[in-house]
Amino acid sequence: MSLIKYAFTFVMSLMVLAPAMAQEETDTYNQNSVLPISKHDQLYRKRVWRRMDLKEKQNKPFFSKNNEITQFIIDAVLEGALPVYTSDSLNKRMPKEQFIKNISLPVFEDEDDEWASEGDDWGDSSEEEVTSNPYYFANSFSVLEIMEDVIFDRKRSRLYFDIQSVCMWLPARDKDPDDTPLDEPVGFFKYKDLESLFRSNPDDAIWYNRKNENYHLNLADAFLLRQFHARIIKVSNPDDLSLEEIYPTTKRALFASQEEEFKMMEMEHNLWEF
Repeated sequence: MSLIKYAFTFVMSLMVLAPAMAQEETDTYNQNSVLPISKHDQLYRKRVWRRMDLKEKQNKPFFSKNNEITQFIIDAVLEGALPVYTSDSLNKRMPKEQFIKNISLPVFEDEDDEWASEGDDWGDSSEEEVTSNPYYFANSFSVLEIMEDVIFDRKRSRLYFDIQSVCMWLPARDKDPDDTPLDEPVGFFKYKDLESLFRSNPDDAIWYNRKNENYHLNLADAFLLRQFHARIIKVSNPDDLSLEEIYPTTKRALFASQEEEFKMMEMEHNLWEF
């Protein structure tokens, strides 16, 4: 009888401890990481934001004709396979209708034609822009903003770049001249969701290998191998300011971006001593 009592007590204790253990595991690992590293194993961690210009030569393999990464993302959202978020905090979904509005061409209406008259078929009271494609072309979204954590894993003695989110931007240079002359974010995506889609669609998620067309890479592998160039535009700070907001001129902000890269390289070098 006592054996049954002990067994019952053991089972009940497991039932009580299981939720606590699950909660501890959730708190220890970043749920948005593709390769989660326990916080106890992170000797160093820094969050950085990078701007990836897809029209740069090094980034063109992500943006090859008819295989643009932005077209892949747009198609996935329209098919309902990829959720969109309103910010890089990734805690609030963006309605699909809002995303469609963000990628749609602006519709301009002309004022009343002075030659138009009531009951006269010679003039129209208004004229709307007519286009066969209501969306911007995929190559118009030529900028990606990458938010990632730079982590040194003390257990593996290795530096990891853990991408958290990707934001697709419509830069002013690719917009209609009559539209707002500012870069506009289209939507934010969990990189974990993107990576899963890249892996499951190898025929569409292609990084174009210009040197050997027999060995194109999957986009997930291209990101993993850092086959892109993206300059640092922001490093985590108490005021949550970008480098352009901290420094008065664009030139000084560019220099600061390079300085941050050098600091990161030096930090990686110094961490090898531990």
